[in-house]
Amino acid sequence: MIKVVSFKICPFVQRITALLEAKHIPYEIEYISLRDKPNWFLEISPHGQVPVLITESGQPLFESDAIAEYIEDAYAPLQKSVSAEQRAINRAWSYLASKNYLVQCSVQRSSDLATLKERANKLAKAFAAIEGVLGDSRYFNSQSIGMVDIAWLPLLHRAAIIEKHRCYDFLADYPKLKNWQQNLLSTGLAERSVSDDFESRFTEFYLSEETFLGKGSDVCSSQADQACITASCC
Repeated sequence: MIKVVSFKICPFVQRITALLEAKHIPYEIEYISLRDKPNWFLEISPHGQVPVLITESGQPLFESDAIAEYIEDAYAPLQKSVSAEQRAINRAWSYLASKNYLVQCSVQRSSDLATLKERANKLAKAFAAIEGVLGDSRYFNSQSIGMVDIAWLPLLHRAAIIEKHRCYDFLADYPKLKNWQQNLLSTGLAERSVSDDFESRFTEFYLSEETFLGKGSDVCSSQADQACITASCC
């Protein structure tokens, strides 16, 4: 059976587990502490980063982009009859998502409004770019879930949690992206691809008193500019 080595709130890991869930591929998962990485993990992860996927033959794979492409190649594809050109387009949009995972993490950990606005500008560029190519289909350019949907799921899932717990909506200015978010979340993939205590661990880290978003009253009260209750200030 496939094994995934994970850190509980890592978006790169969620992309992989969501893909496995979407393909109904059985897997086991082992969580490690990034502050105290076991030696066996460091031996199979050249950069000491998660995720690592250990194939059924025992081969460890690293780097989420490479792992996602392996899963798509080794098992039945999510979408059939996709041209080589479209696969390249899908990879490009998937890479844009994964390049912004750490950007989103940085935004969420901002200690004050000014820092949040500055960092969120970078994230907004990615959101604006994908907003411009989303059509009327339920998912990214299709009525069925594909690789791009899986790649963007961690970003959209985390934005939904922030909106749920605080009144800050990173997607407020992007109606097509907002609709895509709702369609993806309605599948249940987000919940199935994370640990049972994911949301509590996520909010404990990103909505703590150390972060601007964690100081709930500061975000939602009249002390903050009304425009900054949504992503329009970004």
